[in-house]
Amino acid sequence: MGVAHDLWNILWDIETATGMVRLSIPLLLAALGGLFSERSGVVNIALEGIMLNGAFATVAVTHALTHPAVGALPAGPWAGDAALAPLAPWVGVAAGILAGVLTALVHALVTVTAKADQIVSGVGINLLAVGTTQFLCFRLFQSTSNSPTVPSIGPLDLGPIQDGAWGRLLLGYSPLAYLAFGVLLAAHLVLFHTTFGLRLRAVGEHPRAADTLGVSVAGFRYAGVLISGGLAGLAGAYLASDVAQFTQNMTAGKGYIALAAMILGKWTPFGALGACFLFAFAQKFQFALRGAPSPSLQAIPSQFTDMIPYLLTILVLAGLVGRAKAPAALGKPYEE
Repeated sequence: MGVAHDLWNILWDIETATGMVRLSIPLLLAALGGLFSERSGVVNIALEGIMLNGAFATVAVTHALTHPAVGALPAGPWAGDAALAPLAPWVGVAAGILAGVLTALVHALVTVTAKADQIVSGVGINLLAVGTTQFLCFRLFQSTSNSPTVPSIGPLDLGPIQDGAWGRLLLGYSPLAYLAFGVLLAAHLVLFHTTFGLRLRAVGEHPRAADTLGVSVAGFRYAGVLISGGLAGLAGAYLASDVAQFTQNMTAGKGYIALAAMILGKWTPFGALGACFLFAFAQKFQFALRGAPSPSLQAIPSQFTDMIPYLLTILVLAGLVGRAKAPAALGKPYEE
């Protein structure tokens, strides 16, 4: 009875709910990015590496603009400038998005133009991103593990309006979190209510038929992959902004989880949102169990809490989600 009561308190705790929302944001952005790529017919396992490059670029550019003077090294051009310094984190986010687009461009060149294996390309980009960011981190910050802290985009402070459970649940997040939900709505409208979205989906389902109607298969696949790069780069920028620094391998598999969330969501934006919430809840619940003050919960073996997210994923895949149907041409290079 004591364990059940303590678990119930964690499930209904407002901190669990708000933590779930924060953890879901980078997953959602990356999943939406993967959605555009895969709807065009290109598998994008490179989401993990794109996020990592986006996170590093965000921190590197923000640091370059605002770092204090160190020895003979002069301060950044915006350091101490009351007007420009607050803009530096936003410029860093823009750099993260650009880094994501450029990384995705490599994937597009390899898979769409060169028609190489899409899985191999994605895995290669992920491995390259790990090594590149670690090398650049050492060159720029003399550390292979982490960068110095940088100014970041903090949560909105709306004063007394944030008091109470509903205020804490709905308000007080980073502006990037609200931007993510705006991207969610935009993704749904673009994919299912615009000519561009119709053609993108046609290219992923029946590229030969789309080509005979004058739709550029390569052009729309490039567009889908580059959009995925921008959104995954924004996801990495959110991660970096959330902790105000870059740390080695800070994505920690979130790109792969986002890919799984997209599949669980059956290649739809709102389906991906639900799956991201599910994964984020499992992770937050795991953290809550580890830090629970209750002796009854502390008695739960750590090995059990570690397996909660994976066990939940298996249960969902096995019993709660019907057979997900991927785009028919997904992973298949198009030969004109």
